[in-house]
Amino acid sequence: MRFPFITRRAEEPQESHRRYRRKGGGGKGSGKGASGGSTGSSSRSSSSSVTIAGSSRSATSYGSGGGKASTIPSGQIFAGRIEGGGTRDQVFGSSTYGSGYPGITGRGVAGRGFPFLFWPIVWGGAAGIGSTAYLHDTEYGSPDNTSRPGGPMMTSTFVSSASTSSNATLSPTTFHILADNTTLISLISAITTNCSSNINTSSSSSNTSNPSPYNASDPNAPQPESAIEYYRASSVVLTLNGYNNSAALSSDENATNTPLPTGIDTTLEDCLNQTIGAAVPLIDGARSIHTGVGSVALLSMLFVVLQWLVV
Repeated sequence: MRFPFITRRAEEPQESHRRYRRKGGGGKGSGKGASGGSTGSSSRSSSSSVTIAGSSRSATSYGSGGGKASTIPSGQIFAGRIEGGGTRDQVFGSSTYGSGYPGITGRGVAGRGFPFLFWPIVWGGAAGIGSTAYLHDTEYGSPDNTSRPGGPMMTSTFVSSASTSSNATLSPTTFHILADNTTLISLISAITTNCSSNINTSSSSSNTSNPSPYNASDPNAPQPESAIEYYRASSVVLTLNGYNNSAALSSDENATNTPLPTGIDTTLEDCLNQTIGAAVPLIDGARSIHTGVGSVALLSMLFVVLQWLVV
């Protein structure tokens, strides 16, 4: 029996997840399939609890996200900004910090809302000046800020299993993913499933026990100029060791991205990119019914009405 306003409707089957392929230099996905790995979501979806403004929310890998956008209420951090509403087909950005925000373009993340509820990554270090100032906004705290939805920022390394490379300088091809702890652990699981044949697991932090805290002062840590793709309102980034995109260090909106190096393992690159796009956890669209006084009164009234109808 289904009770109006109380019993949830059966969920409709989701569409098949779209697949994307990066364009060189940080372009958005074009809808083509990758040359390696599978991003199918069958039996792969999983949920994690994420604390946002003191409330627990469910973030689901391969989930569709969505829901109604709302204004963050007075008294909460970032009050007055808009949160929620972001969907799976909006997670892809570009190689520009500040991309991946639905309907918003431009460099930087200062003063923006949270369409996916997760905060954008921060590159750490002192507040920047000049052309790189947009990379070092301090309003979201430091990388180790435990108030960040999903926990402090972590990084994981994925080294190509390709035995040879035509680019000796970048051999072996090495990628990093930088995100909050909950997101990264979820992505590592999906990547291990989808891309394991392309990863040298003896060299990579490729399991859920090995993500490392992001240390902005470590010269070997991911850097903004090595970013090749941002996702989910710049709250996740994929970087490539040895890639030096000078445009990332410029505030010029028209700066031209440095092309990606030739000779890298594009099979692993595509698999990582597609898997992040398909599996990055999204906050479920529907909020739980609040148990405040007003909600309790409403439920009590509905219960009385239902009893009257039964009688």
